[in-house]
Amino acid sequence: MEITRLQPAGLVQSPAFSHVAVVPAGATTIYVGGQNGVDDTGKVVSDDVAEQSVRAVDNVSAALEAAGATLADVVQWTVFLAEGADLAAAYGAIGPRLAGPGAPPLVTAAVVSALGVPGALLEVSAIAAVVRD
Repeated sequence: MEITRLQPAGLVQSPAFSHVAVVPAGATTIYVGGQNGVDDTGKVVSDDVAEQSVRAVDNVSAALEAAGATLADVVQWTVFLAEGADLAAAYGAIGPRLAGPGAPPLVTAAVVSALGVPGALLEVSAIAAVVRD
């Protein structure tokens, strides 16, 4: 059993993301709610989107680890960027960590007018699946 990621014909082909993921029955699905670039006290770590991006993914990684998963198990990422945040800097800082091994995960991204945490420039959430033998 394994997770299958697909890039169907007729859809844009990208090394950065897949369009479809098929998770087999019996896999454990893990949902990680939106994580910002904040430290363990809730303070935004920097006013730099790249630094916030790295910390947000570190926070997702810590949440996944608590559930017995890793970034490599992520099936889908959702990334929200605050209006005016530098998309290239954010993805440049975290792109390789979002990709994972093998076929890339699904990625949804949106630019929003503001986020719930004052000073946050992005928020990331993830859905992971762990297939146990």
